[in-house]
Amino acid sequence: MIRTVKPYKGLPMEGVIASWYAKTTFKDLNRHKLMADQLVGKIPANGSVLEIAPGPGYFCLELAKLGNYQITGLDISKSFVEIARRNAKQAGLKIDFQEGNASKMPFNDGTFDFTFCQAAFKNFSKPVEAICEMYRVLKPNGIAVIADMRGDATPEDIEREVKGMKLDRVNEFLVRWTFDHMLLKSAYSIDAMRAMVAQTPFGKCRIDVKGVGFLTWLEK
Repeated sequence: MIRTVKPYKGLPMEGVIASWYAKTTFKDLNRHKLMADQLVGKIPANGSVLEIAPGPGYFCLELAKLGNYQITGLDISKSFVEIARRNAKQAGLKIDFQEGNASKMPFNDGTFDFTFCQAAFKNFSKPVEAICEMYRVLKPNGIAVIADMRGDATPEDIEREVKGMKLDRVNEFLVRWTFDHMLLKSAYSIDAMRAMVAQTPFGKCRIDVKGVGFLTWLEK
């Protein structure tokens, strides 16, 4: 059994930390474009989509450009919600960014066709409850995808990932340090993900491994 409560030991994503993260990850915007292109085929036309912990909202923005979807973003960080709303307004896109907790979402049962969580699941204090909430808010036959870092990623995997982000020297150092000293310690192994899913109404999942990360596919 995987612990259903996990203390979060990372930096609070508020204020200047949130602003730095938003500016740094904007330089890797192509990653969000590629992910939107990869997932769009799994979303029904005019479908309702929820991104959990969208941060600055870059994935939501890229997905909104690909179709007439009803997109919602839910983040626990007030700063990120403000940044994401500002980004959507500047892009002329209608996306509903809200503040809230992944383990207790403020949505009715069966609200969304598709949910997505990227690079944030490892930080959730109640990961199993968060997966249960994904199940609850999905419509029948809806799909949830969790994309995150692997706890067993090698130093070589991390180095390729950081180099691929094409950052300046200072931010490259900061991102590499974050991978080594924070993200890797919080990340789950593939077996741990399967064990957590087994404790939820989903029961089972498919996991695709790529680079330093994985995609966990869940269907209601």
